[in-house]
Amino acid sequence: MSSAPDTRNATDSTDVLVVGAGVAGLACARDLLAAGVGVRVLEAGDAVGGRMRADRVEGFVVDRGFQVVNTSYPQLRRRLTLGDLRLRPFTPGVLVQGPSGRLRFSDPTRRPRTLPDLLPGRLAGHRDLAALGVLSARAMLSPPGRLKRRADTTTRTALADAGFSEAFVEGFFRPFLSGIFLEDDLETSARMFHLVWRSMLRGTLCLPTEGVGAVPRALAAALPPGTVRLESPVAGLTDDGVLTAEGREIPARSVVVATGPGSVPGLLPEVALPDYRTVTTYYHVAPRSPLGEPTLLVDTRRRFLNTCVLSDVAPEYAPPGHALVATSVLDEGEAGRESGEERAGRGDQEIRESLEGREGREGREGLAGREGQVRAAVGEAYGTGTDGWTLLAVRRVEDALPAMPPPQPLTRTARVAPGRYVCGDHRATGSVQGALASGARAAREVLSDLRG
Repeated sequence: MSSAPDTRNATDSTDVLVVGAGVAGLACARDLLAAGVGVRVLEAGDAVGGRMRADRVEGFVVDRGFQVVNTSYPQLRRRLTLGDLRLRPFTPGVLVQGPSGRLRFSDPTRRPRTLPDLLPGRLAGHRDLAALGVLSARAMLSPPGRLKRRADTTTRTALADAGFSEAFVEGFFRPFLSGIFLEDDLETSARMFHLVWRSMLRGTLCLPTEGVGAVPRALAAALPPGTVRLESPVAGLTDDGVLTAEGREIPARSVVVATGPGSVPGLLPEVALPDYRTVTTYYHVAPRSPLGEPTLLVDTRRRFLNTCVLSDVAPEYAPPGHALVATSVLDEGEAGRESGEERAGRGDQEIRESLEGREGREGREGLAGREGQVRAAVGEAYGTGTDGWTLLAVRRVEDALPAMPPPQPLTRTARVAPGRYVCGDHRATGSVQGALASGARAAREVLSDLRG
C-alpha cells in the first residue's frame, strides 16, 4: 500500500512506538507490521530519511553528503524493487590521481577492455596483482558469515598480511578506502573491509535519479497510511511510552529509538555510542562536465576524499546545460574527532548543522579559503580550469559514519531495558545495509519479547 506520511500528531496508544524515520526505523516498523503488531513511527523532521535525504537547490539535486546505493545489499534487495528507484550506475572502478598522472583501476571481469590498465608497471606490480586476485576471489566466494568470524585486525594490517606492497596500499587502497570509511589511516576493522570489498565485487554503485532520499521514501510508501507521523519530536521516554515535545504522553508496550546518534543520549543515556566521522561535501556547478564519464576520482595526495561529476552518473541531478560536481573532504577538526560521550545532550539538528551556518559565525573568509583550496585541487585532478565554476551548496555531516576500529562487532543486540530498544548503523555496520539490518534485528527482538 502506498501513501504519503501523515503529519498529524498521534495521541492514541499502540503496541510499538518507533522514534525516528530513518532507514533503520522504517525497516523495523515494516517488519513489525508484517508480523501483525501495531506500530507508529514518530519523526521530528519534515520528511523521512534521517541522513539519507536530498534537497532541490536551484533545480539541482543535492544529497545531504555524498552517498551511493549498492545493489548487492541483501536488506535493500529484500525490501525494495530496485528498478523503482531508477538507479544510474557508476563505472565499476575508480580513477586515481597520482604523481604520474591519472590512472584507471577497473574490474576487468565487468569491462574486459580495461584489462590493459592493470598491466604490471602502471598502477600495480606482479606481486600486488596476484594478491589482489586472491583477495577478490576469497571475498567473492566466502559466505558473509565466514568473513564475520575472521580474527579482526586493522585494514592496513590485513592488506599487509595479504601480500600487498606498501606502494600499492598508499597508491590505491588508502586513497580509495578513505572515502568509504572516512578515515585516513586504514584503522577500520578488517572484517568491515572484507565485507565492503565483497559487496563492491558483487554489486553496482548507483545513484537514484531523485537523490538518495528516494530510498527512505520508498520504504515509507510501503507502510499503511498514518503509520509515520512527521514533525512529531519526542522529548523523552516514560514508564509507559514516550513524552512528546508538546508534553503529551503516548502509551506503548515497547519503544524503539531509531534516531540519529545525536538524539540517542537524551532518550537512552545508558547506550554507549562510538565516535563518529565528519565529512564535508562541496557541490560546484560547471558549464560542462570536466570528466565526461560516471566514474569516481580519488587523490593519492589526499587533498580530498573523492570527487565525481554527479550529472555524468545521473543527468537528472542537474538542469540541461550544466554539470554538478561533488567533492568530499575529511573534516579533521575538533568536530570530526568528537566522541560518543561528547555528543550527549546535542540534538540531531544541531549536529547536522550545515557548514554555511557554521562559517557564517567564523567568517566568510575561512569558507572561501577552504573552498578555493578544494576547487584548485579538484581542477588539477580533472585537468581543467575552474574559473567558470560556481559554488552551489556545502553539506557538512558530523554524524556521517561511525568509527569501526577492531575488534568490531558487526551486530549488537537492540535490547536496552525491558520494553526499550535501539537501532541504527552504530549498532551494526556503518552502511545502508547495516542500518537496515539493525532495524530488522530490533523488530525480531521486540517480537520475541512481546510474544515471550
